[in-house]
Amino acid sequence: MPTPAAPDAPPRAPRDLADLVPEPLLGTVLDLGFVRPTPVQERAIPPLMAGRDLVGVAQTGTGKTAAFGLPLLARLTDRRAVQALVLVPTRELALQVADALAGFARGLDVAVTAVYGGAPFLPQKRALDAGAQVVVGTPGRVLDHLDRGTLRLADVGLVVLDEADEMLRMGFAEDVDRILSATPPHRQVALFSATMPPAIAAVAARHLRAPVRVEVARQSTTAAGVRQTFAVVPHRHKLEALVRVLATDDADAALVFTRTRAGAEETGAALVARGIPAATLSGDVAQKDRERIVERLRSGALDVVVATDVAARGLDVDRIGLVVNLDVPTEPESYVHRVGRTGRAGRSGRALTFVTPAERHRLRAIERATRVALEEVAVPTGEQVAAHRVARVLAGLPASHDLARRAVAEHCAATGTDPAELAAALLAAAAGEVPADLPAEPAHTAPARTGRRYRVAVGRTHGVRPEHIVGAITNEGGLRGADLGRIDIRSTFSLVEIGRDLTPEAVRRIGGARVAGRPLRIAPDRGPRGRREVGPR
Repeated sequence: MPTPAAPDAPPRAPRDLADLVPEPLLGTVLDLGFVRPTPVQERAIPPLMAGRDLVGVAQTGTGKTAAFGLPLLARLTDRRAVQALVLVPTRELALQVADALAGFARGLDVAVTAVYGGAPFLPQKRALDAGAQVVVGTPGRVLDHLDRGTLRLADVGLVVLDEADEMLRMGFAEDVDRILSATPPHRQVALFSATMPPAIAAVAARHLRAPVRVEVARQSTTAAGVRQTFAVVPHRHKLEALVRVLATDDADAALVFTRTRAGAEETGAALVARGIPAATLSGDVAQKDRERIVERLRSGALDVVVATDVAARGLDVDRIGLVVNLDVPTEPESYVHRVGRTGRAGRSGRALTFVTPAERHRLRAIERATRVALEEVAVPTGEQVAAHRVARVLAGLPASHDLARRAVAEHCAATGTDPAELAAALLAAAAGEVPADLPAEPAHTAPARTGRRYRVAVGRTHGVRPEHIVGAITNEGGLRGADLGRIDIRSTFSLVEIGRDLTPEAVRRIGGARVAGRPLRIAPDRGPRGRREVGPR
């Protein structure tokens, strides 16, 4: 019978990460800008390094990925087998955590692989076959690999359950139990959850041995001197919108955040191709190159840097007057940390977040957590971009230039040109063409809670429960539990309300997901005349 969680005796406060993290990990995390541990790192790393099971009550954004990721990496051997498994509720978080772990392991011979629904199976199988040592995955896809024999857990020494409350809310409780039962009996388990409801306590009681309990608060306030704004921008227009914002903002320097390393590298390259000098900071950037980029940013030789959350750690440059969130942060705490890069040393700053029409619910979550109402702004028009260029040309003109004045007078006398017309033509040539306006988008409003109704091909006679349907739809469709409304389970099918229309690709992925051994075969509900139910009601 598992013993209850051991009381958490506060350890001596470490001076810095050197007291917690062994070499060669220490050098890498210091290169990434980590210097002083966060409270959850300070309290969770020592017991995890000592091999203890752990229950951590901590939000995303408190530094918990490093809190479990560094001990996880420290215990790996050279063996090309899966030695650590991290379970997360969504594919988005799987990518984010895998990206962070790969960044911590930079320079080490460590293979990290993310497995999640909604992506092709074979590339994930190849990565596992190639000798992945760390697997970050969603429960449904991890089970899929286990059932097909493409994922073997016999060598797993550490299992991490990240955002456990969210996993259980999405209906993954039975999947988590099955996965943990497939791991060796004496493996170490770390469970992190934002809250500790009875269901999470039950999981801890079943699968953890005398766990240490760590509980920390989250940061949820932003700097008072930062003007916080958002603009509704469809995904396909984000790059053009970013270019226009950078062309019209008067901040000394700008920091652009993306969710992944690949996104940062693609955006940085695209800005350079558009004639905007920009540099990229990600986990793949060597320390000497990082130092060079930061020094150029600090000295004024560079004005735009594109970065991921982890790579921007320790980036304290007073010149940064604008932060652009190209992607909406997945958690309010990440938003707080990003916004904190501007408005430093008593200066004012601005934060701008690009929100797609379907992402307004995430924006509201940030506003609730920070207790700040973000101001909606419009993306600069083509005329505004051109007007800003003209103003910059005029501001850069010398106070006096006798040679140019004589040349203009001679040209106008010889051709009969009005001097004002000639000045306008020269100014237009210097400022460049007026960019075309972005295509108009149809008006979007936040989806109603009831939304559109879909039919799935499982019901009471198959033993299905609402949480099973929620888990399958959110995992395969890239949705959150908040996107789903009422679920009406009939005898041979069920009706599900979803707050937004599904793309054909999402319908294909969800339709192939299996619940109670049957494919969901999701389709828009056509009403009583469009469906037929066999069996008792």
